[in-house]
Amino acid sequence: MQVAEIANWAELLEELYRDTWDPALGRYRSTCVFRGLDRRESGLTTGLARLAPDTKDARGLERHLLRNFRKYASGEFSGSSSDWRWLPFAQHHGLPTRLVDWTFSPLTALHFATQNWDYFDCDGAVWCISHQESNEFLPERLKTVLQEEGADVFTAEMLETVAPGLGEFDRLADEPFLLFLEPPSIDTRIANQFALFSLMSSPKAGLPEWLEKHPSVAKEIVIPSACKQEIRDKLDQAGITERTIYPGPDGIARWLARYYRPVQRLVEPELLQCDGT
Repeated sequence: MQVAEIANWAELLEELYRDTWDPALGRYRSTCVFRGLDRRESGLTTGLARLAPDTKDARGLERHLLRNFRKYASGEFSGSSSDWRWLPFAQHHGLPTRLVDWTFSPLTALHFATQNWDYFDCDGAVWCISHQESNEFLPERLKTVLQEEGADVFTAEMLETVAPGLGEFDRLADEPFLLFLEPPSIDTRIANQFALFSLMSSPKAGLPEWLEKHPSVAKEIVIPSACKQEIRDKLDQAGITERTIYPGPDGIARWLARYYRPVQRLVEPELLQCDGT
């Protein structure tokens, strides 16, 4: 698996937008999705795996969590009964699931890697996964759906044509596989974050372990702690803030609380360069 360590803002942008030119389209279009971590060691573990570190309990726990969430949250959700609509809704509201949050936007990923001042002394990271490459390891039935739709990621409707629910989905292949699910725009937060989710073919399967076996599909960009203030300030100036990531009064309050938080001032502008010079 490729690991890239950057020394400044320019190198970071270069890594995020590397190899995005698509000659077939004549456009710059990345084949990657992104996930920002304010602490590098946070990793790519799912909420379900953190709740059930013993994987043999994961399937039963997932079933109980989702069944009870659907029972008690039914008045908050107007969608169908499909697992592929309930899972993103539940993840979006904090239920531990097998999903992991990702975004199509590299700058949104950078926001999540630099949003918490409490972790400015920790190295962060942005993970990049090529969904086109990871799709090569999908079962043929799922590949066919993507080809027929001319798509690179799945929607709930697309998954429903192959597997009505998680039980049928988990039986599609013996070997674990990874796909990406783009949810309906349940609210403006999902739309503004350009959000999507990774989904493994079993609650017992781990994304980190899968990536170790398929290292060509992923890259980790390490963000040194010394870079975070420069990155955060430039994201703020570019309008990538809580005001847009979390639309509404809550986002405005979060943005203002962070923006006006006292921080140690850098004496010389060149000290903002995170290469240590």
